This record gives sequence, C-alpha cells and structure tokens, in this order.
Amino acid sequence: MSDVDAYSHELTVLGADDGGGFLVTFPDCPGVVGIGATADAAIVDGQQALFAALDALKAVDRAPPSPGTARAAAPPV
Repeated sequence: MSDVDAYSHELTVLGADDGGGFLVTFPDCPGVVGIGATADAAIVDGQQALFAALDALKAVDRAPPSPGTARAAAPPV
C-alpha cells in the first residue's frame, strides 16, 4: 500500500448522534472515506478505500490526484 501512504488524511471523532467511532477522509481524494470503532481501524479502512479508488482510476487509464494537491489549492484561513 505504498501509494496510499503518500496521501494525507483527516481523522474526525464521530459523536453519539452519528453512531460514534471515527471517520477518515482524504483531502486529495473527495469521497474516499474510512470508518471504524477506533482511530486505527478507521485509518486502515480508509487506506483500503483509497487503494481501491486509486486502483479503479488506474484501471480506466486515469491519473490519480497528486498527493498534497488539495492542501496546496486550499485558500489560506
């Protein structure tokens, strides 16, 4: 999974109203998420989802987003 390690992720704690646990998102790959009861489980789930998304792009000859692209394109806060 070396390709997925290049992408940063954001970890969010889900409140009880949202079912609890953790949510992982990847700013460079909108729509790719992972969930889990623990932070580690959510990260692993997210990495598996990211791997599948990158593999799907490769299967249709589309270039994956470059790691860090979303951060570079984000407006300053």
